[in-house]
Formats: sequence, structure tokens, C-alpha cells
Amino acid sequence: MTTIAVLGAGKIGEALLSGLLSGGRSPDELLFTERYEGRAAELTKQYGVRAVDVPTAAVEAEVLVVAVKPQDIDPVLAELAPVVSDRNLVVSLCAGLPTSLYERKLPDSIPVVRVMPNTPMLVGQAMSVISAGKHAKQQHLELVEELLSTVGEVIRVPEAQQDAVTALSGSGPAYFFYLVEAMIDAGILLGIPRNVAEKLIIQSAVGAATMLAETGTHPVILREAVTSPAGTTIMAIRELERHGVRAALLAAIEAARDRSQELGKAHEG
Repeated sequence: MTTIAVLGAGKIGEALLSGLLSGGRSPDELLFTERYEGRAAELTKQYGVRAVDVPTAAVEAEVLVVAVKPQDIDPVLAELAPVVSDRNLVVSLCAGLPTSLYERKLPDSIPVVRVMPNTPMLVGQAMSVISAGKHAKQQHLELVEELLSTVGEVIRVPEAQQDAVTALSGSGPAYFFYLVEAMIDAGILLGIPRNVAEKLIIQSAVGAATMLAETGTHPVILREAVTSPAGTTIMAIRELERHGVRAALLAAIEAARDRSQELGKAHEG
């Protein structure tokens, strides 16, 4: 039996706990850390999982999933360093932080796997992207894939691509939420009640995503199928292009990539 400890029970940490339980893990196989006692008690009551401190987690669990904010990583690593050993697998869910940071701060030979998840983990629809540190082996990657498949899809990439992944899929849901928000506002502007506009746009988004996922058809072809000559859609597309929406998205994703790189560089040396 592999015991898993989630270090940091924020939204992503809690979503992972919930997904692991839904995927068949026993509460006895799970631990978590949480610095706020009230929230720790609440999560234990809800999920039946024991709250522990970081050193206890390292001693009792084989897999340590680090799910704190990047700016909170240093004290966690300081607590881990004296007690972690090569029997542990460290799984980092911290945006922008390279495996080399963990390898530098922790004892030699600790296997580390870097993961970029996203918030649809909360509804079991995450896109999690994983990369191996220099001590992580095939069995470590397979174990992480098994764990994360309980909350969505998982793919592997070289770690050099993780900052770009962070910009695309890590931050990606926010871009969709932003567009949906704007489209709902447009519906209201055109005289449609908010609740009706929300229903129209959300279901359109779900349907479009399902078509992309299930048909495997290129998005250009799917868009062209909706775009009749001199019709309503082409007029809308012309306005999107005139206002530089495509260029704005490219620039936004590039800026997110740059910020991910900055987070990693802040912990160099």
C-alpha cells in the first residue's frame, strides 16, 4: 500500500484528495498538511483523512505531493530536508518551480516529478502535465500518472516545456472564463436576461469542447462549418480579427510563460 501525503490543502490539494478517494483510495492511505487548524478539522471531518505536520508526512508517506503556493515553498522544503529520504517520491504541483530547486534543497537522490495541473481538477476534468527530475524513473512517472488520472487527463513533456504548459493549460481555464464572461455581457447588451445568456453560452462552450475532443477535427474546420458566406458568424469573426483578439491571446499566453519563468528564477542560487 502506497501512502500519499498532500502538503497544502488549498483548492488544488483538496481536489486531489477528493479525486483520490473517488478513485478508490482509502482514507487510511492518505494524509494532508494544513497550517490553519480550523480548515484541517473541516477537511478531516469531510473526507476522513488525517491531518499531520510536514515531518510526519515525510516519515509516514511514500509520496509527498507539494501543493503550496510557489512563494510558500521555502519553509516547506526546510521542514522536509531533515526527514525526507530516497524512499519518498516528491511530486511538485507548484507553478514555475523547477525540479532542480527540490534537488538542490533536499538530500541527494530524491526523485522529483514536476506537475502542472489546472483548476478543472475540482470537477475531475484536469489537464495535468508531468515531467521527470533527474532522479525520477519510469516507475515514478507511472505512479504519478495513476494518481492524477483520478482527476482528469495526464500527459508527459520534457521539463523545458513546463513554463509554456503553465501558460497554456495551467492558466488556460481563466482565458475561457474570461471569454465566457464577455459573451454573457454581450448577451445582456443585446437584451437577453442574464440567466438565459449564461445558459446559452455555457452550453455552447460545453458542446464546442465536446466536439473538439470527440471528433478530432481541426478547430479551423469546425469554425468554418459554422461560417456561412455573408452570414452572421463571418461578420463576428471579422470584428474579432479587426480588434486583434488572436494577437492579444498570443501576447497574453507569452506573458504568462514569462511569469512562470520568473517564478522559477526567483528561487535560483
